[in-house]
Parts: sequence; structure tokens; C-alpha cells
Amino acid sequence: MKELTYRQMGLLDEEYQQIKTILGREPNYLETGMFAVMWSEHCGYKNSRPLLKNFPTEGPQVIQGPGENAGVVDIGDNQALVFKIESHNHPCAIEPYQGAATGVGGIVRDIFTMGARPIALLNSLRFGDLQDPRVRQLFRGVVAGIAGYGNCLGIPTVGGEVYFHSSYQENPLVNAMCVGLVNQDEIALAVVEEVGSPIMLVGAKTGRDGIHGATFASEELSESSAEKRPSVQVGDPFMEKLLIEACLELIQEDLVAGMQDLGAAGLTSSIAETASKKGLGVMVDVSKVPRREEGMTPYEIMLSESQERMLIVPRSGKEDRIAEIFDKWGLDAVVIGKVTGDGLFKVYEGEVLVGEVPVAALTEGCPVYVRQGIEPPYYKELQAYDINTLPGYDPQEALLKLLASPNIASKKWVYRQYDYQVMTNTAIVPGDGDAAVLRIKDTIKGVALTTDCNSRMVYLDPYRGGKLAVCEAARNLACCGARPLALTNCLNFGNPEKPYIYWQMQNAIRGMADAARALNTPVVSGNVSLYNESKSVGVLPTPVVGMVGLLQDISQRCTMSFKDEGDIIVLLGRVRTELGGSEYLAVCHGIEAGEVPDPDLQEEIQLIELLLELCRRRLIKSAHDISEGGLAVTLAESAIKGRLGFTVDLPGTSDQAAQILFSEAPTRVAVSLAAKNLDTVKSIASQYQLPLTVLGRVGGRRLVIGRSDHMLIDLDLEQAAHTWGEVLACIMK
Repeated sequence: MKELTYRQMGLLDEEYQQIKTILGREPNYLETGMFAVMWSEHCGYKNSRPLLKNFPTEGPQVIQGPGENAGVVDIGDNQALVFKIESHNHPCAIEPYQGAATGVGGIVRDIFTMGARPIALLNSLRFGDLQDPRVRQLFRGVVAGIAGYGNCLGIPTVGGEVYFHSSYQENPLVNAMCVGLVNQDEIALAVVEEVGSPIMLVGAKTGRDGIHGATFASEELSESSAEKRPSVQVGDPFMEKLLIEACLELIQEDLVAGMQDLGAAGLTSSIAETASKKGLGVMVDVSKVPRREEGMTPYEIMLSESQERMLIVPRSGKEDRIAEIFDKWGLDAVVIGKVTGDGLFKVYEGEVLVGEVPVAALTEGCPVYVRQGIEPPYYKELQAYDINTLPGYDPQEALLKLLASPNIASKKWVYRQYDYQVMTNTAIVPGDGDAAVLRIKDTIKGVALTTDCNSRMVYLDPYRGGKLAVCEAARNLACCGARPLALTNCLNFGNPEKPYIYWQMQNAIRGMADAARALNTPVVSGNVSLYNESKSVGVLPTPVVGMVGLLQDISQRCTMSFKDEGDIIVLLGRVRTELGGSEYLAVCHGIEAGEVPDPDLQEEIQLIELLLELCRRRLIKSAHDISEGGLAVTLAESAIKGRLGFTVDLPGTSDQAAQILFSEAPTRVAVSLAAKNLDTVKSIASQYQLPLTVLGRVGGRRLVIGRSDHMLIDLDLEQAAHTWGEVLACIMK
């Protein structure tokens, strides 16, 4: 085969030689394509697999960890949550609407293929400078794609995050998370155990869209990437809705021995991954695959990533019943092959054998690269930045600039496009709490969901930044009254072949793993998205954490808004002054530097337990964690959401005012409570060995922060609310 061909498919010279050794001959065009997609970073994780072993993946709450379509955790009463987050970054850079829509469709299939009904969607979005018309086009298209697909499915999009930074200018990040609910005795796995079992392809017909999408997602974006628009799949949410109902009906009737979503690499990956778990083989006849385009070759059929398709291995003799159910829902369901015992993946076109490769070679045989990370020169240089050299800055002007920063300002422009109340389970809606909360019908339980990552912090210190992402997610759940259970992650990095990028990966994963282990939030699923670069410029390292938590009684949930005049405002946790990596430095001084605040994991555990007890005993009325923008923004947001002002006497010394107001140091939460409960809350905080500082009172129509000697901030509530609430809407007009 011409060198150009396998290289165009994404294979290295040494990898192609390895394939020839495995087969004992030259691979044909189809076989080369099958290896190329399965050995891509997107499918094979060849640069990240050794690093992922650092994550804790087990715990008493874990029913299913990594290795299946999604993770599963126990929430009691024979119920479980199924959840996962995945990226669709490169497709969104080329075709934002369909890239985002099919990203939602793919993650939803990962959930219902486990037998779970999807109950919620979340996302994590990163874009460049919104002053750029193309960035606004990408942003508008991605949000519309998420809304269009999720709303049509009738699954509420209940939470997420949006960040803007120049590093994402050409390479946006679009991570989609889905959560499902399942009875534990109805969990379905993607395995086959019996030789001779038929293999069925169900759902939509197969077209030419998405061919080599997996390899497209495993390379840097370039000026020629737009030519790969055909690699972006086209979604049909109405078809997916039918597919959900049909597949869940199969599970309820116990007709399925194994089920697998057709995602990246299409039939090739779904069949190979299903068969490889038990060391089995398969025979597939592509002539039996329902198609919507004429003249499709075996190569196109096996690599197509057409949406809304599933692979099913029926229980013995249940093929006709499965076909009957799918016919009722207006979907195809055909037998395209069978399971064999020889460990070979044989592809036929009618009677003609057109491809034959060992199944294990496609999966376990994927080459793994253990690279050497090198600390980049910027690391120590930026860490050494002396905060004390900062010029003075008016605190009130700083607060207004921060409230107007797209990274902090209200994301209502985004979430108002989502139907977040469909299913009528959403108890804390987007914007009202530090996490979304959903009720579990027919119980008093609730679940809390969040996505988090401060990529600037990860860039400045990958280890601490990785810890911070996990800690913030857990803290956000606890602020709503939910005990953190487990997490999924989407590890978005640049080119891992570059030592500086690999170093970022190594350390961020190490930090995440240490925090997850300490907080007892094991990693049960996830996705790795590498080569997020354009013009050789990598995105900020962005290891997004999606976390789920449980409220035993949903009536104990807590939101961020101040509730009543005269309530006491309290800081739980230490008064801290670190400004490294803060939005204040970036927005007010144009500086992205400084030592990243280090989370004390034991303090985080104590704070989570304290918050859970305070919520359980209904001793606090609001809770909002201190993160982007620091204490000043935290208090302002609680005031804006509650439509009540506050008066605060800032602790610390006069020369520390800016640091105390705008530090984003972790392990701190601002809460409000009735004055009668203050002594009780102080006593409980003391039991958890956590500092507590009374800051002031809720009330009035102004945001007032001062000291005994002078006023720092005296801002009209309506002005603050307008500044915070209208920024994105004005930019996106």
C-alpha cells in the first residue's frame, strides 16, 4: 500500500509495519482503515492509557467502573445512576451545530445502552475571544446544537459551564455529559459470551457521514480541516428518541445479552470492543447492513459513524421479537453477522471475504506510548510572579469589571435556550445553585450534578489545578446538600507528543487522582481528547470533571441566593489572600501568573461534611462556594440571585483588601443563616475544626463592603445585577 494512504489514515510508519507483522502480509485498504480508527488516540488511548491507571476506580458505591459504555453508582433502593462525559471538539470547530448535536446524541446512547433512562444533560464549553465574529458564530452554533438535540429528545439540560480564553480561538472544546437512572437488576453490559450468537444492527440506516471521524479527532486542526466537513456526522434527535424507547423496551423484556452504541469508528469499534472482552471472534456481512446511500463500499460501511445506531447481541432465539419491537418504532433491526470462537474479525460482502484481522489486535494490540514529560520553562517563571508588585486598583471598579467578565457573568443567554424543566424533575435549575439538583420520582431522594474545571489554574500548575477541579466539583455538590459519590472526566489537552504537553497531562491526572482518592469520589468513566491544537498552539489544559452526588432528602437542598433581611453572612473556611491564577489578575491587570492556591484535602473533607450537616439540619439558607472572582463575586452573585443587598465588614488588614476580596483560594464557602442559628453553626464548625468568620448581614438594596476605617465597595444592587446579567446577551445580539 502506498505510504501516503496509511499516513493519511493517521498511522505512523512503525505502526503500519507492526500491522504487517501481526497479519503476516500487507493489509488491504479496508483492514488498514480498521486498524487506523482503532489505533487512533480517540479509540485506542495510546498516549494516555498508562496515565489513566493512576485514577482510583473502586468504592462501595461503584457498581461499574471504567471499561463499559458508562460508569454506574449505587443510590440505594435498587436504583443506580449511569453517567459519562465525552468530547466532540474537532467536529464543533468545523460544523458547530451538527458537531454539538451529535455530541449530545452520542453521549445519550452511551447511557441508554446500559439500560438506563437518560434524565439529565450537562456540558462544559470553551471558546476564544467573543469579540471575534467567528467565535460568536461557533458559540451560537454549538449552543443551538446542544439545545436542538436535547430539547427534541425531551431530556433536560440542567447544568454546565462556559469559559472564554484566547487559547480556544481556533479549537473550541465541547464536552457533553449525560446522566441516567436505572434499576440495578436491569443494567445492560456490552459483552457477548456465546459462540454462535447473532449480531444485530438496529436503528437508523448507514450513510457516508462521519467516516474516519475518530482519526479526525486524533490530529491537530489546520487550515485544511474544513475540507473534512464530511467527517462530521449529522444527527436526527427524533430518530434517537425512537431508538431510546425501543432499546429500553428490549431491556425490560430481557431480550438482550449485550448492547453497544455505535460511536467513534462505527461498526468496527462497536463489534471489536464487544467481542474482545471475552476473546471471541465475529463474522459480519456488510451486504446486510441497511444503507441510505447507493454504492457504499465495505470500507465505508465499516467505518461510517452515522448516528442513531446500536449493536445488539440478542438472547438465544429472540431475534424475531427484537425485530418486531423495532418495526413498531419504525426502525431497522437486522442480523448482520454472528459471534465466532476463533478470535478473528471477518468482514464479508455476500460470499466474498473482504477483510480479516484478529480482534485482539484491534483492541489490546493498540500500541501504547509512554512518553517523557518535561517541565515547560513558563512554569517556574509564572509561579515566581510577585503579587506584591501589583499596582493599586479600585475595588468597586474591579468588582464591576469581574461581574462583566464573560467567564463570570450570567450564562442565562445559554441556558434559556435549553428546556431544563422537561420531565418536571429539576429542583435546582441552572443559575440558582452551585450544582443542578433533580428529584427521583416516587422517593424523597435527589441527585446533584455538576461540571467543573478552571483551566487557567491547570495551566499555571497542572498538579494543583487538577486537585482544584475535583475539589470544586465536590464542594459545589455539598453546597446544594448532596454527598459527592463519583466522577467522570474529559481530559482535553494539546499534542501529547510534545514533552511540555505530556508533562501537563501527567501532573493534572496525578492531582485529580489524589483528590478523587481523598474525597472518596472514584473515577467511573471518562474520555480523553488530545491534539486540541491549531497552528501548533495548544489549548489550555482542560481536564473537566463531571460529578454526581446524592441527597437522601431533597427537601434539604440549598441554593446560592440570599433569602431574608437580617440574615447573618458567614465565611466557612480560612480567610485567604492568594491571587495566583485569579480572574482578578487576568481581567484587571492583564496578568495570568502567580502561585496557584493549594487545596488542603483534609480541610476539603471537613468542609464537605460540615456543609452536609448544616443542610441536613436546615441551619443555613444559602451556600455559594468561593471560586472565580473570589469572595466579592460570590457575595454579589448571592445578592443578585436573592434580590437582596448586604453589608459586610471585611476581615484582615487594609493592605490585604484586594487579596481577600478577589482571591480564588479553595475550601471556602459563603453561607447565610438566621441570626438565631449562629451559635449552633459556630459550634458545629468548631467540631469540624474549620474556621468561621462572621462577615455581615443580608439586607437593603446595596452591596456594601468596608472596614472600620474606610469604604471599599458601595454599589447599587440593580447596577450590579444589570452588569452581571446582560453581558452575554449584549455581545451575542
